Amino acid sequence: MPIRNQNAKAMKKLQPETEAIRTQIPRSEFQEHSAPLYLSSSFVFDDAEDMRASFAEEKDRIIYSRYSNPNTSEWIEKVCKMEGAEAGFAFASGMAAVFSTLAALLDSGDHIISSRSVFGSTSTLFANIFPKWQISHSYFRHDRLQDIEGLIRPTTRLIYAESPTNPGVDVLDLEALGRLAKKHGLLLVVDNCFATPYLQQPLRFGADLVIHSGTKLMDGQGRVLAGITVGSAALIDKIYRFARITGPALSPFNAWLLSKSMETLAVRVDRHCENALKVAEFLEGHPKVNWVKYPFLKSHPQVELARKQMKAGGCVVAFEVQGGVDGGRTFFDGIGLLSLSANLGDTRSIVTHPASTTHSKLTPEERLESGITDGMVRISVGLEHPDDICADLARALDGVGA
Repeated sequence: MPIRNQNAKAMKKLQPETEAIRTQIPRSEFQEHSAPLYLSSSFVFDDAEDMRASFAEEKDRIIYSRYSNPNTSEWIEKVCKMEGAEAGFAFASGMAAVFSTLAALLDSGDHIISSRSVFGSTSTLFANIFPKWQISHSYFRHDRLQDIEGLIRPTTRLIYAESPTNPGVDVLDLEALGRLAKKHGLLLVVDNCFATPYLQQPLRFGADLVIHSGTKLMDGQGRVLAGITVGSAALIDKIYRFARITGPALSPFNAWLLSKSMETLAVRVDRHCENALKVAEFLEGHPKVNWVKYPFLKSHPQVELARKQMKAGGCVVAFEVQGGVDGGRTFFDGIGLLSLSANLGDTRSIVTHPASTTHSKLTPEERLESGITDGMVRISVGLEHPDDICADLARALDGVGA
């Protein structure tokens, strides 16, 4: 449905964070300042011809909430404006977005080239689900893009990547990936969840589609599950038609929450990034920590690339505790303030052990190929005072090897 800026007088192009606040669905006769909830599964028609024309797609209108809804339309439009995309579709979860996007674009016998460092459920999708339809995959290392051309087959259809990666926060050269994809006539699909459209816009670097888990920083408060894919209108139409039939649509209530959360995305992410850099610098100086990775940390292997592609480093810090599995267990048991959970991007700081949680379905060899060691910790740095976050980490680290 058409979305407009409610202060749509003649004005210069707005900044993305302003678009996220001022983009709204049309107001009703009540002239509400905040968009209302549209908790309706279906919508009515004026007469038989109106109904026929609507289902024949001769009219651009809302028909059924599995297809579209005013609340989901508003959230999609906000993300599109921030990402610089033509269109999008909203899903019930981030993994619904990943699966539906790829399933809509791939046929039996097709081949995917993916970064080895991707979310654990995405790896499982490639390894266990897609082979049922004879869809195969090959992996490349995040720091060896030169290997990609050797992996291309006649059946290769797309390159898939995350940047920064989950959980190791490695940074991939999106511009180089975009050039490779264009050279060989492949699609480039980028999971931009860790960066959000506020910090990074992969379409600018040659991506064809961008995927987000709205569950993370976009919501920012651990309340909802959501996913979204944005990109060109032609590609999104294919994804829309697949999703319209298979039904992984986002609920209007969750879309309404997410649309409101987008209005504070910039200020929240600024604070997340400020806190995360302070936490990374603290951890880098701690004697019980073997190594620390954070995209804007000076010691990060791809720090210059991160600064080129991203506005700031995001909320996730990866580090390795001394003592392997035992050291990690002692560390986690010593946490007092922070949350032990598998989510990220929340107002509350969260610590996760990827080897036993988010990436536990991978073999030990596959985890090591992805840079996940037994002692790796992923911390999603929240909005608490950074001194309190560091103090809790210090208490937990002090117990390691004691």
